[in-house]
Amino acid sequence: MRVSTSQLQQLTIFTTVLTGAGIGTMYYLLQKKFVESDYHRLALQKLEACPVAMESLGAPPLKVHNIHVTDTNNRIDQHTAQIKIPVTGSQTGGYLYTSSIQDPDTNRWNLKQAILKLREGQTIDLLNPPPASTELTEGLDSGRWH
Repeated sequence: MRVSTSQLQQLTIFTTVLTGAGIGTMYYLLQKKFVESDYHRLALQKLEACPVAMESLGAPPLKVHNIHVTDTNNRIDQHTAQIKIPVTGSQTGGYLYTSSIQDPDTNRWNLKQAILKLREGQTIDLLNPPPASTELTEGLDSGRWH
């Protein structure tokens, strides 16, 4: 049985479109799962509750971007979650580095670390925020990550 070149081209195009749609759907569902998770929600609530961080970003409006799934800073297992959330405001942007653990008794997530690192290099510890008049610190101590 002979197959024509045009049929092979059509099959190739169909397979490519189907594969692209499948990958796009998986990416969308993965991002949706991140956004709906408690460890993601807790980190963003902590960011929004910190006036120093929000003012530094120029928020509101606060824009939360998709997590880079290939970033090695993003690690999630059954009881721990460590994610790097890209955020921007009207003045600047940065990354919200978070680490959470799940309580085995209650199955609730607890935020262990939440640090906003701005593009300019300044960092704000959201669990121990500075007073509004304090200078922001330089550098990020990633040694506390587990």
